[in-house]
Amino acid sequence: MKPGNHMSISEFLLLGLSAQQEQQLLIFGIFLVIYLVTMVGNILIIMAIGSDPHLHTPMYFFLAHFSITDLCLSSTTVPNMLVNIQSHRHTITYAGCLSQIYFFMWFLGLDVFLLAVMAYDRVVAICYPLHYTLVMNPRCCIFLVAMCLVLTHSYSLTHTILLAQLSFCMDNVIPHFFCELLPLLKLSCSSTYANQCVLIYWGGALTILIPLIIIISYACIVATIVRVPSANGKWKTFSTCGSHLSAVCLFFVSAIGVYFIPSAADSTRKDRIAAVMYSVVTPMLNPFIYSLRNKDMKSALGRFLSRKALKVP
Repeated sequence: MKPGNHMSISEFLLLGLSAQQEQQLLIFGIFLVIYLVTMVGNILIIMAIGSDPHLHTPMYFFLAHFSITDLCLSSTTVPNMLVNIQSHRHTITYAGCLSQIYFFMWFLGLDVFLLAVMAYDRVVAICYPLHYTLVMNPRCCIFLVAMCLVLTHSYSLTHTILLAQLSFCMDNVIPHFFCELLPLLKLSCSSTYANQCVLIYWGGALTILIPLIIIISYACIVATIVRVPSANGKWKTFSTCGSHLSAVCLFFVSAIGVYFIPSAADSTRKDRIAAVMYSVVTPMLNPFIYSLRNKDMKSALGRFLSRKALKVP
């Protein structure tokens, strides 16, 4: 076979989360509920922020984009999995697999960068409050989101282009519920050296450098909070970033577990569970984290739902 001749395989078989047929209905029901909760929760966050003038600030501007990204991330994998279970056809075309990887890695990377931008926003707000409106002006906020989009697009496009050059000979079984990068690289019968290099350097930036930046940001925040004289003032200051810190921990613990923690030879089950956590469960939990731990967000959601209820005849 000539290098780059990937057309010997036209589709891949996704094994899903379980090979036992009797568990498929249960898995379908659980993931359908998770997906619907994810959609409703994130859409409510976006609409509440958009409709409430009190939340037209940089912090909630980034949160709205974070919710949009979570919607897209969950929609990249879950609907296809639900259709596969319902139709009893667990295959995905070669082009569909590459497209899924492209969008999945784009939105996953965007989540990571937005978490870093939100940490930067909290640093400026807490450590340099007098300069906050000057630094975090609308132009700066739009620029930061645009940079996140460009960088993550470059990341996902690079992986997709490199994948398109690989050869896939006989084995087309992916032991996952979606086209995930690492299992796909293992199926290739050509050299994946370039793919591995990009994964190590870009993946290192996303799962090591970005968390390090966030840790440094929170070290600065804690150092500032310690100097706040009253205990009530300390709690009030830290509570503004508690929800963000919860989202960061939830996301990175599961993501780092997949890509950088060595495991036993048969790590397929562990990888699938971790992937479910950071790609399916986390987008569902984020609206609860940001609404239940944030007084302003709870008030805005209450006002938004009240207005909607009054309009219902």
